[in-house]
Amino acid sequence: MASELRVIAPLGEQIHFAIGISPVGNVLVAESAKGICAVYLGKSAKELMLSLQKQFPAAKCVDGGNGIKNTLSRVIELILNPQKISDFKLDLRGTDFQQQVWQALQEIPVGSTISYSDIAEKMHNPGAVRAIASACGANNIAVIIPCHRVIRKDGSLSGYRWGVENKHALLRREKVMLT
Repeated sequence: MASELRVIAPLGEQIHFAIGISPVGNVLVAESAKGICAVYLGKSAKELMLSLQKQFPAAKCVDGGNGIKNTLSRVIELILNPQKISDFKLDLRGTDFQQQVWQALQEIPVGSTISYSDIAEKMHNPGAVRAIASACGANNIAVIIPCHRVIRKDGSLSGYRWGVENKHALLRREKVMLT
């Protein structure tokens, strides 16, 4: 996984998580009292758990409880069926700029891609291409905030926090589901 940013969590905050298997490998979903605060993709459950603990060092991470397995099932269903509309309650933790980028990402239609520079233009900030790429890398909520739909201006795939192979697999699934 690419570099991860630590997220400030109140000391002792409870974050419930569950790990399951999806068409793109292991998936970890974590929820705070405010909503989903993490969706990670990875090769091993252990790797995902270590990432969660690193991301939220002050929080108490609790396996199961609070309906998290239902939320995990809904996220896996979204991977299986990307055009399915799901209204998830999110606990977004980032700067105002990051949250603006993440909002723009959620507006990208299923099966479509957009370049970092196109997002910068949409945000009326054409010089922010690198900052937008950094915000995509800081996205803690894979699939729901679809940073996998952002590509280079030349149409090639660029880095992806959860692995370029997962980015390719997610995009391929979306295109197949639309045909």
